[in-house]
Amino acid sequence: MKALMLSVIVATSLMGASLIDGAKTAGLKPIPANKKAVEKLTSNPANPTTAAKVELGKMLYFEPRLSKSGLISCNTCHNLAIGGSDGMSAAIGHKWTSNPHGLSSPTVYNAVFYSQQFWDGRSPHLEDQAQGPIQAGPEMAAPKDHVTNVVNSMPAYVTMFQKAYGKDVKITFEKIADTIAVFERTLVTPSRYDDFLNGNKKALSAAEQKGLKTFIDKGCTTCHNDIALGGTMQAFNITGQYKHMHVGDFKGDANGLVRVPTLRNVTETAPYFHNGQIATLSEAIKEMGRIQLGIDLSDTETAEIATFLKALEGKKPNIVYPMLPASTAATPTVDVVNN
Repeated sequence: MKALMLSVIVATSLMGASLIDGAKTAGLKPIPANKKAVEKLTSNPANPTTAAKVELGKMLYFEPRLSKSGLISCNTCHNLAIGGSDGMSAAIGHKWTSNPHGLSSPTVYNAVFYSQQFWDGRSPHLEDQAQGPIQAGPEMAAPKDHVTNVVNSMPAYVTMFQKAYGKDVKITFEKIADTIAVFERTLVTPSRYDDFLNGNKKALSAAEQKGLKTFIDKGCTTCHNDIALGGTMQAFNITGQYKHMHVGDFKGDANGLVRVPTLRNVTETAPYFHNGQIATLSEAIKEMGRIQLGIDLSDTETAEIATFLKALEGKKPNIVYPMLPASTAATPTVDVVNN
């Protein structure tokens, strides 16, 4: 009996080592175990990460007065308490407006690892991306001058900007967006999967390792690869048409490419696909197999992949909801009925 147990342990260990190599060959990469390596990987040299910027960026991320209505913050659609999204099939914004293209809010967790931002990849990085939703009519609907007037009207914010950028800082709309992006760059969620790829062969159970192998063998890593297991622009509807393609008018970028969503914390970001029309992870896996890989995944294969994907649930940063500065007489007022 002891000999049998020892042989099982050895076999599992060998499979783990081989699987780690296979995963890396397939293009999968872990979040580094070293904190300094993560900071180097996630920081933008043109907009370096500092503790002062992160704290200020967090406050602005939760600041509803940046919106035209005074009710919507970045966290409204990218709720850090529920997976970094909002659980809606389509994003809801200013005056309860649904996204006109039927698009859902992607998670902000690990978005720093994307090569491009937005479903159509039109934005190259988080600093640029942060400017879009604030101004977009169906989202926060705020003109640039409204945003800068709100921030400049509160002495506490002015002081924090000076601490983060220097006494002579000019608080512009772009600087505000840059600061929000610095905070978003810290929203990284390492998981047991990363421990496994970083060399801890016991970090994943035998069932999770089996699921990872199925995930690789079936070709899922063709699109879901690198650190984010997604985040690049890829062709959509390769071997079949998505069964809910008629919901919304989104067809991808000019070349028909779609930004691949990350699979990290995927168990927390339902509903799935760009228009949020699939409610369960199992159905999403089967549909991806059909339209992207041209295969009908069995219930067993689907369950194996789902078991692996659950291991991508990561450790979230400890975020304390900030107490925001009080409005002043100079803070723009909001006419919710007419605006």
